Formats: sequence, C-alpha cells, structure tokens
Amino acid sequence: MTLSTTLTDSAIVKLKQMIVSGELVPGDRLPREADLAERLGLSRNSLREAVKGLSLVGVLDVRQGDGTYVASLDSQMLIGRMAFVVDFHRDDEVLDFLQVRRILEPAASAIAGLRLTDAEIDALDAHLDQLGADPSVDELVASDLEFHRMIVAGSRNPVLISLLDSLAGPIQRARLWRGSTEPNAWARTTEEHRTIVKALRSRIPEVVSAAVTSHIFGVEHWLAGAPPDIRRRINPGGR
Repeated sequence: MTLSTTLTDSAIVKLKQMIVSGELVPGDRLPREADLAERLGLSRNSLREAVKGLSLVGVLDVRQGDGTYVASLDSQMLIGRMAFVVDFHRDDEVLDFLQVRRILEPAASAIAGLRLTDAEIDALDAHLDQLGADPSVDELVASDLEFHRMIVAGSRNPVLISLLDSLAGPIQRARLWRGSTEPNAWARTTEEHRTIVKALRSRIPEVVSAAVTSHIFGVEHWLAGAPPDIRRRINPGGR
C-alpha cells in the first residue's frame, strides 16, 4: 500500500465520519475544498481523491460548477451498486456468493411467508404453470429467477431485495450450466418450486426456510462437485 493510498483512505474515513455523525446530512453541500482540507488536517489532493472515491459509490454527488453534495444515501441505491462490483468476481468465488444467498434468501422467504397475500401465492403457482413441458435451459433459468424474485419481493424488505438482486449475475451463470449438464433439471426444479409454494401456504417461517434452503443448496452442492472446466466456464472472465 502506497503512502498516497493510505492518505486517501484516511480522508475517506474522516468524510464518512462527518456523514455518519450527522454533521453532514443528505442534501448538504461540502465546505470549500481548501477550508475542509484544513479543518480535517488533510492535503487538498488527498481530500480530492477521497471525494472522487465516495462519488463513485454514490455517497457524494459532484456537480460541476456548483459544488459537492451529500447524496440521498438511499439504501437500495447504494446496495444496488454492489451488482457492478459483483460482476468482477473470480470464478472460484461463485461458491462464496451461493453461500451468501443460502444465508439470506431463506430468511427473506420466511418473512415473505408471513407477508405474501393468498393471491400472491396463487400467482406463484400460476407462474410455474406457464412453463412448458419441455423448456429450454434459458427459459427454465428465467422462470427460476422470476420465481425467486417474486418470493423475495414478498418480504417487503427493500434491503434484502437489493442485496439478493445484486447476487443474481454469478448465480445465474451457475444455474445455466447446471441446467445444461444435469439430467431432469426441469422436473427437479419444478418439484422443488412446488414444495416451496406449499411451504409458503403453511405460513410457518421455519417450514419455508427449510424448503428454500434445501432448494438453494442443490445448486451449491452441484457446483462444488462440478469438474474444473465447468466451473471455469461459469465465469469465463474470472481468473
């Protein structure tokens, strides 16, 4: 780590503290660069780099000719930016993303089991009915993604929804390859989805969580045992 990087990190921490403490709130304009640098004991260059970094993740809004403002800090917007970072994952990290999904999605689905209306649960059954008897892998994966999104949306928790949506990229690629290489993928997936809908109708969070965990673990277990060439193809851009 270079000295300039260390100084920039220090500047970011100090700016973050001003926002977290409430000294700066969304919509506030940052003081003049020279004044703020002196106040925080920073060089103007370090402050400038810190502002640039925080603007890239949406914490600050740099308006040319006007100044720099604290952004809205909406959790959905900030978490949504994770999807951009997640797309740079390494192929050997896909299992890590699947494990995170296995932690978060059963919890979101358990909440949804208490909040989804009967009509929304009926819509899940209807969605499964729309899939033909011999779907393509792309159709199967698209249906699978939409099914899970419908359930997670039922949690009414925007943070959980955004977090899980940000994991969709690498996990989708794993689903595609599993659907292409595993026999009876359509029948197995449909049966497990029907089990999840039945669990949702029970309105028992523990039953919902167990059904979703079992379903998600199938992809994780398959990938853990997949040949190296398959795992590399899931993310051809990975290292």
